[in-house]
Amino acid sequence: MRVVTAILALFINLAFPLAQPRQMTVFADPSPFWDTFARFDSGWYEKIARNGYDYAPGGRSNIAYFPVYPMLMRYVGGGLYGRYHAAYYLGGIIVSWVSFLVAMPALFALARLDVSDEEAERAVLLAMVFPFAFFFGLVYTESTFLLFTVLAFLGFRTGRWTLGGIAAAIAIATRVTGILMWPALVWIAWRRTRALNRDLLWAAVGLLIALTGFVWYCAFIYSITGSPFEWAATLQRWNYHPGQAVWSAPLGLVRQLLTHPYVYLASDPVGPYETLYGVTGTLFLLVTPIVWWRLGAGYGMFMLFNLVVPISSGVFEGLGRYCSVLFPCFVWLATFRSRLGTTIILVLFALFYTLGLALFTTLHQLF
Repeated sequence: MRVVTAILALFINLAFPLAQPRQMTVFADPSPFWDTFARFDSGWYEKIARNGYDYAPGGRSNIAYFPVYPMLMRYVGGGLYGRYHAAYYLGGIIVSWVSFLVAMPALFALARLDVSDEEAERAVLLAMVFPFAFFFGLVYTESTFLLFTVLAFLGFRTGRWTLGGIAAAIAIATRVTGILMWPALVWIAWRRTRALNRDLLWAAVGLLIALTGFVWYCAFIYSITGSPFEWAATLQRWNYHPGQAVWSAPLGLVRQLLTHPYVYLASDPVGPYETLYGVTGTLFLLVTPIVWWRLGAGYGMFMLFNLVVPISSGVFEGLGRYCSVLFPCFVWLATFRSRLGTTIILVLFALFYTLGLALFTTLHQLF
């Protein structure tokens, strides 16, 4: 899947003009193949991998990006290719591809705890062709976060508390919303230990280990800024202000699409991208109660918190890739009994996957 996507991105890059000037190149000279892996936030990760963190008081600083992925870029890229510009991008590509290759069988193993083998395979396929799953093969955190998130839930669901805690700690230190999985892990640990009437101490140890990724990064940020939560303040300077009414942004989008859809999509520069992200996030939010009911409160909480927080910021930017790691939705979709319904979902996913990849590759505002 990743190879096909890379080839498709190459042809897109060759056939269609860029929507804006090229922001970065993997090598010294532009490459229609390699540059498709490095767009938008990829440059921030490469700078962290190459030069570390820098703090700009009152400005937009790279401390808003959590450290696991750029650290892996540094050690994989630097170890294999030496310390020069392209090495870190190539390291990022390797980390993303390997993480994805490991995440898929891990997702299959996790899905099998709730559904049949055939449905688990379908869940993996749905995750692979989800419209924003192309981020899994880019210099972005999605595949690494998905891998360690799935391993964390797999560890807690099967009573491997220490391994689950370590995986959760890595996932939490991979992206800013990672900490939002912790309440779901608490619920799963409580339900499992209560049912078995044992392992309470080891479950607590696993949960404490899971917090170390977040605590460590806050301590690091404190050491360079004097405030452990300066990363949150930095996020607000990127126009993310969580805490607003969660329904405001979705209702605003629905109003635009119902009253004057063509004018909104054709005249608003970000209208098409806000629509793709907004509709995706809203649909995921609407099906969260169903996932909660069918697969349990742990998965429901994981989806709910990871949707409510970004949507409550009032902007949809990035919401599609945030949804790409919400694996419980794909497990639930895989349980559909209707072959026609499943086929329709797969076709729609594949169509919008191609559209999203084309927009991202040609530097439209889909990031």
